[in-house]
Amino acid sequence: MKQYILGCVASAVLATTTPALAVNPDEVLDDPALEARARGISAELRCVVCRGENIDESNAAIARDLRLLVRERLVEGDSDDQIIDFVVERYGEYVLMKPNTSGANVILWGAGPALFTFALIAGGLYLRKRSRAKDTVADLSSDEKARLQELLDD
Repeated sequence: MKQYILGCVASAVLATTTPALAVNPDEVLDDPALEARARGISAELRCVVCRGENIDESNAAIARDLRLLVRERLVEGDSDDQIIDFVVERYGEYVLMKPNTSGANVILWGAGPALFTFALIAGGLYLRKRSRAKDTVADLSSDEKARLQELLDD
């Protein structure tokens, strides 16, 4: 009896911790191989409304339309790459969960590390220059030093 209860609790925990998919039963293809391909493609495409969710997880109407489009193209015999290219052509590269590293995107991929390296070099040069600067307090006259000490004491 304990094992039965433990099994029920474990299955309930697993059911609540897995991601909720927005795929409706009427969207599911009869062929399990095509459905698996559709899920794989859907995981690579971003919902244009939800930002950060793939179309498999999104409940937006446009995500549903994209899921249906992916399944229609699969049934027609298109390859995964053809389907992704079609959707990218229609909606732009924003729909890709992992953007390409070609063309103008190379600038975007390289900008972060390049700016970080530039900031490190600029910071190092600034600190080096600052450590070599003369002590400005030593150049003060005795009256200026007394006035400075008076201001610091207040």
